[in-house]
Amino acid sequence: MIGILVLLAAGLVGNSITSAVTLRTYLHHRAEATLRASGDRVHRILEERPQNVDGAQLAALVEPLMGITVIDATGEIAEQVGAGVPQAINGLTADRLDQVLTFDSTTSVPDLLALRIPTTGLTITTSHQVVEASAVILTMRTDIDRVTVAEFISGQATSVGITLVLAFAVALLILRIGLRPLGRMADTADDIASGARSERLPVYGSHTETDRLAVAVNGAFEAQARAETQIRDFAADASHELRTPLATISGWLDLYNQGGLSAPADLHRALERVDGEVGRMRLLVEELSLLARLDAGRPLDSQPVDLRCLATAVVQDAQVVAPDRAIDLYAPAPACVHGDQPRLQQVLNNLLGNAIQHTPAGTMISVAVEPMTTHVTVEVADHGPGIPPADLTRVFDRFWRADAGRSRTHGGSGLGLAIVQAIVHAHRGTVHVASVPGTGTTVTVTLPARGGHAAPQTPPTADRPDEP
Repeated sequence: MIGILVLLAAGLVGNSITSAVTLRTYLHHRAEATLRASGDRVHRILEERPQNVDGAQLAALVEPLMGITVIDATGEIAEQVGAGVPQAINGLTADRLDQVLTFDSTTSVPDLLALRIPTTGLTITTSHQVVEASAVILTMRTDIDRVTVAEFISGQATSVGITLVLAFAVALLILRIGLRPLGRMADTADDIASGARSERLPVYGSHTETDRLAVAVNGAFEAQARAETQIRDFAADASHELRTPLATISGWLDLYNQGGLSAPADLHRALERVDGEVGRMRLLVEELSLLARLDAGRPLDSQPVDLRCLATAVVQDAQVVAPDRAIDLYAPAPACVHGDQPRLQQVLNNLLGNAIQHTPAGTMISVAVEPMTTHVTVEVADHGPGIPPADLTRVFDRFWRADAGRSRTHGGSGLGLAIVQAIVHAHRGTVHVASVPGTGTTVTVTLPARGGHAAPQTPPTADRPDEP
């Protein structure tokens, strides 16, 4: 508001100054033009013929507001007509013939314009004598113009002051009305800070800046609420995942302390179970640590990696682990990318492990690695039961399982796809899951190709194995 008022004041003052200068210039030019016109009439009379004129006739030749000073042959003032014409005007104009002179508030001459016209041969009859005039001086007072300009400036200053006061009052009223939504927003924000997390800033639907601010802040509150919910869920899920192996280990230790594991075979079996649960905990902690590093944006190793070779090794390992599964690999050409080889191998292991883990025995699984000009795609597809559409939006959530009641022996920790997504995003790639219930699921990973080393377009897809 202060800034607007300053701009308004500057505009009004600037306009007033411009108007005053324009008015003063106009009045000066008008007076000068009037003086020149009167002088021209005097010259025309002199050009006709030398003649005798009296003072009244001479005064009729000029404007009524002018003063006339008659100079005799000796250079002295013989007659003056008009009030306020100074004696000093004779000396000030003695050597300036036919020139309009401007005098501004000197000590001896008031504000006026003067024009000295030579009149050799002209006889002027004054009220006292007959004078052989050598010159006449026409003068016009301009101090009245100065007073006019001063009164104009005073009026403008009063107008500007009143305008600014009214503008300030109106602006203050408008701001008080306009800032009411911000006041309500501040009150709501205080309520939210006091613990009313479900409160939201009011939105009036007027598409004003306050509405846009309220929508943006509400979005930030929603994002914060989602983040807090995710943190709470994450902590609850992590503690739940760790509680099970800890309970198992604690149970076996209690059984040992109570003397229930006296036989060597029982003790060996207990140690195997404890070691298995410790391994599960270690794996879970490593996965959580990896996710934390990826979330923090810590850089990964970057080196040339051929995804065809990597996929070949992962498929061979999977065939050893699950010899009853038919896993088909389609990798027609080298597919080079820049990345962290262990992490990319973990992506392929997780995707292929999920396909084996969540499909019935004998289900066909296919892995395809296709190099393009600018990117490389990796697809892992199965012909299993698929994922319901309602669950597709949550497949990358941490600790989420399609079947909440599935045992951890077969269901995993629920971090596999979350790790896949984090690693792929860290490599500036994308991952997408498409699934049709009863038909199968396809996970597609796209990574930037290594510059200048990506193979041309893939051969015709007729040689590619069938997909779900």
